[in-house]
Amino acid sequence: MGELVDGAGDSGLAGLGRTLRHLREKAGKSLGQLAQETAYDKSYLSRLEAGKRLSKLAVMEDLDRYYGSGDLLVQLWKVARHDAFKDKYKEYMRLEATARVLHLFTPGVPGLLQTEDFARGVLSGAQATAGNGEELDEQVAARMGRQLLLRRDPAPNVRFIIDEYALRRPAATAKTWDDQLLRIEAVAMWPNVVIQVLPFATGVHHLMDGSLTLLWQKDGGAVAYKEGNGGGELIDDSEEALRHRLSYDLLRDLALSPSDSLTFIRGVLEEHRS
Repeated sequence: MGELVDGAGDSGLAGLGRTLRHLREKAGKSLGQLAQETAYDKSYLSRLEAGKRLSKLAVMEDLDRYYGSGDLLVQLWKVARHDAFKDKYKEYMRLEATARVLHLFTPGVPGLLQTEDFARGVLSGAQATAGNGEELDEQVAARMGRQLLLRRDPAPNVRFIIDEYALRRPAATAKTWDDQLLRIEAVAMWPNVVIQVLPFATGVHHLMDGSLTLLWQKDGGAVAYKEGNGGGELIDDSEEALRHRLSYDLLRDLALSPSDSLTFIRGVLEEHRS
């Protein structure tokens, strides 16, 4: 098995990169030779060794076999994945706070639209144990604080696509759900916000496995952020970000128009109250 390179103070991603470089150099291979023998792009391998990108798990399995390093790289990848998620999410939060245009899809009620009581119910989940009330309060406060960006000056242009699923699964109490629906209805009428509902009638679609956010900055730079059960991924490559924009546009074309969506939301509110 290959040896772990001492990288005290390194992030998991940096430590994985240092070990990848160490194994390659120990094998007497250049990046060009490695690329040729593994069929992975040289620039891609270079970014992995520099700790600038997290690969798919299958890449580490391939390289473990190539180097004869057992499951060393796979185990380091599992650590790096968590570190990368934290780092990427922090960067995403920074970009979100300054974005001029935001396009979002989520299968649930978006955090930017949640009321405090609804957010508390969503965030409590697995944390509903004695002694962690303070942590939950901090998370709820952070989520509420994020919503200030919707009223920033100048206000960003924001589009939400909300799955009908999110509007059919009520909160634990009638009042919390009533307040949540009223919140969505109110924000849908803001001049800088567009809300579209993706109805069940759409059927199976290509973004069912998670959420997608697209952000544009003042300088025109764009990134995509995907989140699912496997964690989050911030995508800053221009070509890949464009691909996700086209994916979002396809979903938008399947959703109800903004006016029909507002009518739909009001219909769900009336049903809830009846």
